Amino acid sequence: METFRKHLPEYLMEAAELGIFMIAAGVFTCVFEYPSSPIHQAIPNGDMRRFLTGVVMGLTAISLIYSPWGQQSGAHMNPAVTLTFYRLGKVKQQDAIFYILFQCLGGLLGIYLVAILFGQVFTKPPINYIVTVPGTLGWVAALFSEIIIAFVMMMTVLIVSNNQKLNRFTGLFAGLLVILYIFFAAPISGFGMNPARSLASALPAQIWTAFWLYVIVPPSGMLLASEVYKYLFGSRAVKCAKLHHDNHKRCIFRCNYNRNGTINLSDSLPMSRE
Repeated sequence: METFRKHLPEYLMEAAELGIFMIAAGVFTCVFEYPSSPIHQAIPNGDMRRFLTGVVMGLTAISLIYSPWGQQSGAHMNPAVTLTFYRLGKVKQQDAIFYILFQCLGGLLGIYLVAILFGQVFTKPPINYIVTVPGTLGWVAALFSEIIIAFVMMMTVLIVSNNQKLNRFTGLFAGLLVILYIFFAAPISGFGMNPARSLASALPAQIWTAFWLYVIVPPSGMLLASEVYKYLFGSRAVKCAKLHHDNHKRCIFRCNYNRNGTINLSDSLPMSRE
């Protein structure tokens, strides 16, 4: 409970960040994909609408990562990300548990807020709570899509965030991948990559089609990426669990970065820097 009280601001930030992301996803999906929407009617090409949705959501992800809340909490917004950093020894067990809990609560709150604001426009087909389900190619294709996008996302985050010259651009790399994933992967798997995001849509929609896939595969893909990264660069190459560390916000993780974002080479063991 002492850890809970001390780190509650970060937990609430994680909830708010995913909640905002889900609100943006719900609102802009309605704007671009609801048949009676003027924007939907003005842009008849489905690929173009999906690309524009990807751009909006990529910019949303970037904004959240570089926001004051994202700078402090680390902007995981995803249980798979938190579990991976826990496996890498950068997140304490109690923090990992509460991060995942609050991510799920934040995602659900975001979806319910959009449902209240938009009603049946959001809750009925074709939007249907933006639930993640396999596309026309089936669950096998969705499985491969989810594991690939999760693997690439985490590998990119690890490579960029642990590079002294590139770490400040981690959010930009992640946002660019979100744009590409929505355009290329959404038709195949619905672009889950986030168990809390998939739960937030599945629970109110009561649509559980291949839900196991969206819970198991994204963490598996990210954990696989972490093992490959450790094999290539060593376990000590991972410096922190924040996506953006070039700031002066407190860090609750086992961190090897100094306050100015430089790597603390004198630390023999990763230490929490609060």
